[in-house]
Amino acid sequence: MRADRLVSLVLLLRQRGRLSAAALARELEVSTRTVLRDIEALSAAGVPVYAERGRNGGFALLPGFRTELTGLNHDEALALLVAGSRRGTQVFGLGSALASAMLKVVDALPASCRDTAAGVAERLLVDPETDLLARRLVTEEVPDSIVAEIRRAVVAGHKLRIHYAASGQPPRWRTVDPIGLVTARGQGYLLAMRSGADRTYRLSRVLAAEQLDEPAQRPDRVDLDRVWQDRSTRFRTGGDQVTVLARVNPARRADLLGTALAVRAEETGPDGWLRLEVAFQDARHAEWALWQLATDAEALAPRWLRTRLRDRATAIATRYATPS
Repeated sequence: MRADRLVSLVLLLRQRGRLSAAALARELEVSTRTVLRDIEALSAAGVPVYAERGRNGGFALLPGFRTELTGLNHDEALALLVAGSRRGTQVFGLGSALASAMLKVVDALPASCRDTAAGVAERLLVDPETDLLARRLVTEEVPDSIVAEIRRAVVAGHKLRIHYAASGQPPRWRTVDPIGLVTARGQGYLLAMRSGADRTYRLSRVLAAEQLDEPAQRPDRVDLDRVWQDRSTRFRTGGDQVTVLARVNPARRADLLGTALAVRAEETGPDGWLRLEVAFQDARHAEWALWQLATDAEALAPRWLRTRLRDRATAIATRYATPS
């Protein structure tokens, strides 16, 4: 880890010129004391780094110094392969590896291209944290130590023990054969097999993980996108799903379908509103989705859903019936 950090420190000084100890500490995510120790280690190893005193001082390399320490390590190469999805690097614990890898990539560019590449990168933004309506994409936090152990088992093809807290159940240990990792809308999932059956585990519910020495029982090659599509289809068509008949303002059709699992039937009523038969994951999901549309939607069936929405609306009306 320290060797990688020393390489990153040298590359930062090469690409950005003079930097203060505080600025280096922020970039490397360490303390200023650690930066000072690293500077001493580089000087002792013959790297021509020197300090400039004063208000605008900092550390710099002698002009013309160049190092060939740009080889990518395993995690950095893996980070570049998933760099098309910035969320992927966060969910899979590869964010720092990606930052280090990109420093090496930039350093390997010809000097004439370096500034141009940096300028272009500033004008391209992929997958921002919020959309134009300021709706923030919530990314689940998973401890780096846990996701790193899971990632190592997936890459190595070894069995994996996870301490998993399934919804509504006490946590317990399970031994699985990992197939791959998927990130979808800020949430990470482990696709695996257990006793020959397909299993999907949410990374945020993994409390601990341990890679085993035993090889995983899994196919040599996998089309992860196809596997994810198949499991998504089974999820949408199984379990405790609820089918709802709803009357919906056409202007809010996309909002409803954005939360529903599937549309069973659709027609336009004589009043111009849509009559939709849609499936939801469970009763709670159905109630939440119809409530979001307020008066732009009406649940026609089942009756229990109409009752729940009426009771919720009555409680809200009662709360605001008198001045605060």
